[in-house]
Amino acid sequence: MNAIAEIFGSISDFVYTYILIALLILSGVYFTIRSGAVQLRNFGQMVKTIFTSRDASDGAISSFQAFAIGIASRVGTGNIAGVALALVAGGPGAVFWMWVVAFVGMATAFIEATLAQLFKIRWSDGTFRGGPAFYIQRGLGSRAAGAVFAVFLIFSFGISYEMVQANTIASTLKGQYAVDPLLTAIVLVLLTAIVVFGGIKRIARVTEWLAPAMAVVYILIALVIVLINYDQIIPTLELIFASAFGLKAGIAGTAGGVLAAMLNGARRGLFSNEAGEGSAPNAASTAQVSHPAKQGLIQAMGVFVDTILVCSATAFILLNSIEAGVYQPGQDTGVEGAPLTINAVTSQLGGWIAPVMVILILVFCYSSIIGNFAYAEVNVDFLSRGKIDSTKLLGVIATVSVFVGSIASLKAVWNFADITMAGMALINLVAILLLGKWAFGALKDFRQDPERPFVATNNPNMPGELPTDIWVERENPLA
Repeated sequence: MNAIAEIFGSISDFVYTYILIALLILSGVYFTIRSGAVQLRNFGQMVKTIFTSRDASDGAISSFQAFAIGIASRVGTGNIAGVALALVAGGPGAVFWMWVVAFVGMATAFIEATLAQLFKIRWSDGTFRGGPAFYIQRGLGSRAAGAVFAVFLIFSFGISYEMVQANTIASTLKGQYAVDPLLTAIVLVLLTAIVVFGGIKRIARVTEWLAPAMAVVYILIALVIVLINYDQIIPTLELIFASAFGLKAGIAGTAGGVLAAMLNGARRGLFSNEAGEGSAPNAASTAQVSHPAKQGLIQAMGVFVDTILVCSATAFILLNSIEAGVYQPGQDTGVEGAPLTINAVTSQLGGWIAPVMVILILVFCYSSIIGNFAYAEVNVDFLSRGKIDSTKLLGVIATVSVFVGSIASLKAVWNFADITMAGMALINLVAILLLGKWAFGALKDFRQDPERPFVATNNPNMPGELPTDIWVERENPLA
């Protein structure tokens, strides 16, 4: 298992170091400039749209529910275990590179989610289907490339990511309460099966309340810790920036200096917020909205919530535990992932908070397991053209992955997930760079009149005629 982990790690390091980080950041910068800094200019509308998007009809999924599915998948292991892993390997500077990936990633998330809405199709059960596989086929005319992306996503979200979430739950319970991972695996399989065999509508109903609630609770815990250590806010920020640019000796990660900070920050940031990865558009496409740009704004806000708020919360918790000796830059304390974050919280608030953190992590990870399933379901539907029951097939795959992940090596599971994630991101980034003009056109149309329902036919803001039977003139603009 260690040999497998090392092989996966070498492949992952090569792809991220020499290809993916540069492509992620440069693409995000390009989308930020071309969109007129949508993440800043339209931030207020992002907030407004989220709280006024709960209605849907004819069995469709509301914009808020699609946002919640996205948050359920985003907010999870990456925010608690992933940030801890990044800080250990990359040092405090990894946080800065998480922020960079997230800021430019908000523009990238807007583009990919808007494209998902523009090129979505209506499904037989009254919901919509869309995402990279669909906009690659319909926008670029290549079903083969769309199918390759779909396969990468199914491996990522139907298998490797499910393993990562299950692994975090098992390691947390083992570390805190000495629970046998095999027992955890059995219980998780049962809990997963209950929801995933119900399909995407049941997933939407569960995540609608579960995902936002868990994010709020965790942010409140972090806020309390920050307020207790208010005098350390400026020194903590200074530590992050100094480590990011190698300005201070002795505060690097176990894997090295500035390059390690950049590599681990970008990798864990991408795992957590998924901007540019091509996963969140699968949820974005399922929403029923009056304008595709609205869902783009909502998904951009999802990146902000995930990384700027939740990941930063974990980072501040860990960095404020340095004096207590829990987290030590450049040192391997023998504790990693979620258990390290739990130790950091208890060092600040006391042992009573440990059970709360355990419950929170279980909820984070469980909601991610079911949110991930929704993404994979959309892509199995794409490959099969709806001719097989994706719910049953993926239900079996997901539950087996949960079982294996619970008892597998932490390092092997994470490295495998990094590889499948990189494959998705590379294909999706090329696609949205080629199709970005459609999203820019939709954004221009939205800015002219945010309340006007979008119609693609003969729209002067669009680069051409959109192949759609959804964004056409009708009596009910949401239909």
